[in-house]
Amino acid sequence: MKTNAARLLDSLGIRYEVREYEVDPDDLAAESVAKKVGLPPEQVFKTLVARGDRHGVCFAVVPGDQQLDLKALAQLSGDKKIDTVALKEVQPLTGYIRGGVTALAAKKDYPVFADETIELFDIISISAGMRGAQLILSPADYLRATKAKVGAIAREKE
Repeated sequence: MKTNAARLLDSLGIRYEVREYEVDPDDLAAESVAKKVGLPPEQVFKTLVARGDRHGVCFAVVPGDQQLDLKALAQLSGDKKIDTVALKEVQPLTGYIRGGVTALAAKKDYPVFADETIELFDIISISAGMRGAQLILSPADYLRATKAKVGAIAREKE
């Protein structure tokens, strides 16, 4: 099965593995996805959509076992204030539904900000652009494909 995200990686010559899993629409949590694809939650990165007061829409990529630190993201993105967008805006902005959002091959080429812990691993897992499929690839390849800026944007869940 090829998603637009996978096609983008193909076009860049980036190697990846697709891991499919059973979707539970009532539990789209990254920790659950991590169990299903056989990786620890800190290696499964979730992609959130945010909007800053100066630079507009962006993607924030954080470990599955953590939450986005909005203050840190604002600082990294050069915004004074930033917040996640309402769920109803996610699909119109990105072309992806909740549980299937990825920065790869989105509707628009929004800036991507990834938490610095992404560089700690040999492989990471990110959404393939649909529920039920994850892409396993090297962090360096992901960062190259998304042109992501890396910084400390995640914090412990409250």
